Amino acid sequence: MNKKILEILNPITDEEKAILDGAEHINRNLYYSDEKSSTPDDEIDSSRVLQDGKLIDMRPHVRFIHFPLHTHNYVEFIYMCQGETTHIIDGQRIVLKEGDLLFMNQHARQEILPAGENDIAVNFMILPEFFDTAFSMLEKNESPLRDFLVSCLTKKNADGNFLYFKVSDIPQIQNIMENMIWNMIGTDSTDYQNVNQVTIGLLFLNLLKHTESIGVSRTSYDQEIMFKLLRYIDTDYRDASLTSFSNSVSEDPYVLSRIIKKNTGSTFKELLQSKRLNKAQELLKNTNISIADISVMVGYDNTSFFHRLFRRNFGCSPRDFRLNS
Repeated sequence: MNKKILEILNPITDEEKAILDGAEHINRNLYYSDEKSSTPDDEIDSSRVLQDGKLIDMRPHVRFIHFPLHTHNYVEFIYMCQGETTHIIDGQRIVLKEGDLLFMNQHARQEILPAGENDIAVNFMILPEFFDTAFSMLEKNESPLRDFLVSCLTKKNADGNFLYFKVSDIPQIQNIMENMIWNMIGTDSTDYQNVNQVTIGLLFLNLLKHTESIGVSRTSYDQEIMFKLLRYIDTDYRDASLTSFSNSVSEDPYVLSRIIKKNTGSTFKELLQSKRLNKAQELLKNTNISIADISVMVGYDNTSFFHRLFRRNFGCSPRDFRLNS
């Protein structure tokens, strides 16, 4: 982490001074609309942490005190700049190390153990509509893997409401996070929101290249299976099969089919077909490879079947698609 950033983030804040002076609890007025409420899963209100109509904001994580169990009505992600912090999310203990990223959707229930002076993290608070522009950058990389990742980050998932990324050894992602922090430190420019939306888009483009670094809840078997499956389809679409994948993960094909349908609304065959046809479109548009060869390259040895399938899905022949692209 850039030393100048750490120098800016490290000073004791007024909130932390109050804690060091003897405050035994967090200042609820900074986080909750109803100061007197103390339910087991208090909801932090975006109107308290996101001001002046902002869709995204950043603040250093408060140190020296236990942050009690809570939810939030926005998407939150935490970047660990230095040291470590311990989070208990939906009952699971997560220790963030320097360079790690933790994403939580609006349904995650979290508490945070006290951090020391040299444990520096930043919290990004994001309203869901912020992602509309950021994720539009991913349209050219449309895939079931992308869709599943986006869903995990922004919507309720029955098996897990958070993801964490162990990406400290990926320079591109570390550079993006440093740039984003710089963009948001002391920035009052009206352009900052657009810049940050683009930066978030770049972050996710890079995270999609490193989904092997995603950590999931120990109880979230579905998530673990889905990330393995969608990576498998993305890389091995030419020869992929449900039988082959089931053997690789030692799971019954029937159980896998239920997990896939539950989490995507599609079957394995439909996901595989979508990947193959999207790849075919890419090759038709960007190369001069013959249609017959493209058919074989994406997994269809029967060229006539490929033509029928392509027309059924896109309303035109592969040749017409190429001519009009």
